[in-house]
Amino acid sequence: MTNSTDNKLLSNQWDTGHAVGLSESELLLYRSNLLGSDKRVTNYGGGNTSAKITETDPLTGQPCDVLWVKGSGGDLGSIARSGFSTLYMDKLVALKGLYRGPEHEDEMVGYLPHCTFDLNPRAASIDTPLHAYVPKAHVDHVHPDAIIAIAASAGSKVLTEEIFGGEIGWLPWKRPGYELGLWLETFCLENPDAKGVILESHGLFTWADSAEDCYALTIDSINRAITWFDARTEGKPSFGGAIHASLEAEARAAVASELMPAIRGMISGAHHMVGHFDDQPAVLDFVNAADMPTLAALGTSCPDHFLRTKICPLVVDFDPAKPDVSALLDGLAASVVTYRENYAAYYERCKRDNSPAMRDPNAVVYLVPGVGMITFAKDKATARISGEFYVNAINVMRGASAVSDYCGLPEQEAFDIEYWLLEEAKLQRMPTPKPLAGRVALVTGAAGGIGSATAERFLREGACVVLTDIARDTLEETRVALASRHSADVVRAVELDVTDETAVDTAFATAAREFGGVDLLVSNAGIASSAPIEETSLELWNRNMSILSTGYFLVSRAAFRLMKTQSIGGAVVFVASKNGLAASPNASAYCTAKASEIHLARCLALEGAPEGIRVNVVNPDAVLRGSRIWSGEWLDQRAGTYGTDKEGLEEMYRQRSLLKRSVLPEDIAEAAYFLVSEASAKSTGNILNVDAGNVQSFTR
Repeated sequence: MTNSTDNKLLSNQWDTGHAVGLSESELLLYRSNLLGSDKRVTNYGGGNTSAKITETDPLTGQPCDVLWVKGSGGDLGSIARSGFSTLYMDKLVALKGLYRGPEHEDEMVGYLPHCTFDLNPRAASIDTPLHAYVPKAHVDHVHPDAIIAIAASAGSKVLTEEIFGGEIGWLPWKRPGYELGLWLETFCLENPDAKGVILESHGLFTWADSAEDCYALTIDSINRAITWFDARTEGKPSFGGAIHASLEAEARAAVASELMPAIRGMISGAHHMVGHFDDQPAVLDFVNAADMPTLAALGTSCPDHFLRTKICPLVVDFDPAKPDVSALLDGLAASVVTYRENYAAYYERCKRDNSPAMRDPNAVVYLVPGVGMITFAKDKATARISGEFYVNAINVMRGASAVSDYCGLPEQEAFDIEYWLLEEAKLQRMPTPKPLAGRVALVTGAAGGIGSATAERFLREGACVVLTDIARDTLEETRVALASRHSADVVRAVELDVTDETAVDTAFATAAREFGGVDLLVSNAGIASSAPIEETSLELWNRNMSILSTGYFLVSRAAFRLMKTQSIGGAVVFVASKNGLAASPNASAYCTAKASEIHLARCLALEGAPEGIRVNVVNPDAVLRGSRIWSGEWLDQRAGTYGTDKEGLEEMYRQRSLLKRSVLPEDIAEAAYFLVSEASAKSTGNILNVDAGNVQSFTR
């Protein structure tokens, strides 16, 4: 195993001890996971690997050659053995007799299922022929930044020869597909000593007789390119040098928090978008540079980059030396409209007779000098990954423009990939979005039973959720648990005291920066107290009012401000209480504060309606399980009020209800989900009692 002391270089991570005893398919999996674990080798979902393995035919019992290749839609870093397609090699070879030429190559994809070995359900990708016809047992295809910088440079063939001699060859641009597979076969037959090939504007292919040798060759080839670029670019300023200075980190975050909800509102006409902010050094280096606008306009080169980032980014007109965000927002709408118009013109110039209808014309990537990069997509993971792909593109542009001229994909080629009929068919196969897809929720009191159950319910329906609570440790435990079930992409946690005005504003700014805004607010933070009126101290009274009334006001005000900035509507749910409608003995402070919540919700329903912001109330009663409120003094106090013990209190409440049923956190979560969902789209200013029936709290 080789290890470099230069951390720019990739290290060979192959563990011979681990590899001993692995089958050929297991070695392929091991190699793939190693390559995919480093984004410098290939981006998420990009690249593919293969191995030609002798298997036993399940029908004849005879040995046969089978191509194992990464299946459609897989990711090398996380792929499992089941993620590989398996195809009979003899049938793949027989496909050559059916091929009618480049103008018909897309139809060859329809034949791939007929080559399936052992009824494997994993669909074969469009890149299958690129692996099948290379006459070597093991093939890697990856998209390293250093290699694509060569492939995207003017004169890339000459650069390839200079760096690799004849060991790694070069082929001109060709869209991935059957014809390119035949090109690779011809190249291998005509250049039997070559160990790989660089595809112009695309990436790297390498091949070898063993899994270990193939992996090592891929790593070594990338390192040769990195070393060559380091020698050629040492001391040269990137992208023509900096003309802007970055704002301080806190100021960058503040600008992003203001800018993202505005952009989100402008581009969420067809469906709600989710944002991602990135201000890593590579991004700041690019957005601050003199050549950034020119390079950005050229678009990306590698097809994988392009599919994720669109024809080009939108460069936001912002001067970090005069950081006037208000002026920026005033001009932003015109920039977004201009981008859409330019995209529509690009579609009209390049469309073909059978092209799919124009898709969303809004930008995916937004570059802000002095601040960073913002990306928007239909979900958080895609927004984040799109940003990662554009960082790869930045690295490519850095290398290519330093040693030559950077070349983006020609416009027509870019269009033909974006609107490729096979890509359209893949999009049409995507599952129907979940009901809350693209929505961002903020839940207060999220570490308690009702709050965490509500967050879980929203996440299950596709929302992103910002958890807030004053209990730091419990909040983090809740975040970890929810992230493990629903992915870290869609869960954030912010410690929050809802009575602290600055902290509330900071929580919403965090939501704006992490996800682009807020669509759904569940105001659930709470306490409970019990005391006869003569024993109710002013401190106790004020504490109830501060958390249950003022706290609800503060989070609602922040939510309204953000929702109005977005101008795409929203939904607010107050988790109040049966006690807000029905008096309860020895709880005047609590009951009065809860009544205040209910009336505040009615007022906000009036204010929010013109903006499409709905405000409704859920009134629980006696939700004991999972509740922090019911785990301490309040439990003792209420048990004393009703002359029972802790064990008997839940049964007492159950028997007191009309339906004789316990009310659980999940019941309140279900009600909250109903009130933010399209099922209640025509409901605002309403109260939904979830108390198993209590005649005193019937609304009148």
